[in-house]
Amino acid sequence: MNGIWVPLLLSLKVAGWATVLATVGGIAVAWGLSRWTSRWCDVVDAFLTLPMVLPPTVTGYYLLVLFGRRGWLGGWLQSHGIELVFTWQGAVVAAAVVAFPMVLKAARAAFLDVDHRLEQAAAVLGVSPAAVFFRVSLPLAMRGILAGVLLAFARALGEFGATLMVAGNIPGRTQTLSIAIYEAVQAGNDDTANILVLVTSATCVVILCLASWLVPGGRGGRGGRNGRPARRSAS
Repeated sequence: MNGIWVPLLLSLKVAGWATVLATVGGIAVAWGLSRWTSRWCDVVDAFLTLPMVLPPTVTGYYLLVLFGRRGWLGGWLQSHGIELVFTWQGAVVAAAVVAFPMVLKAARAAFLDVDHRLEQAAAVLGVSPAAVFFRVSLPLAMRGILAGVLLAFARALGEFGATLMVAGNIPGRTQTLSIAIYEAVQAGNDDTANILVLVTSATCVVILCLASWLVPGGRGGRGGRNGRPARRSAS
């Protein structure tokens, strides 16, 4: 059982921290893109969404180039006593990069769906821009953002390629659920692999159901703009 609980707890820790990083960065960038009126906006969005479509090994390679000992940032970090490669913190960074587009896409769509007249009314009443964001925009977009956060957590929980390249496969230190499943299959340990697969699948199903319920206008929600009840047309 130790071979099951250790990678499970490590995966939850990695996915949790990765989701926090992806959420903070995703909301900030999504807010900026939703208010930026430029032809370059979609180009920036496409560039930031690349980890969603690139092979995970390619994303992992880019991260190694960036954070490796001879990388652009790796040498500077190592000079300050920070080591990311072959550590669980490196797994967090890899999972956060892969999960980031999930939050970005959901948050940007949610912010674009916010009625700008409400923000303008708050500004006219003398509310500061920061207060408008936290008291008007963010609450109205929260339902869509939460759906993206749940999807980001599920993506981070199942991350394999980028995590393996950056953090490696060190049992008890960097071996997450997906890597443990791969190792169990390679070793012919079908019982352990089956249990790990069932745990991962059940967790992801629960997360996807919650995300579906949170999506504005989804079958689980009440429908309408920003989760408000849709009006019935007169017959």
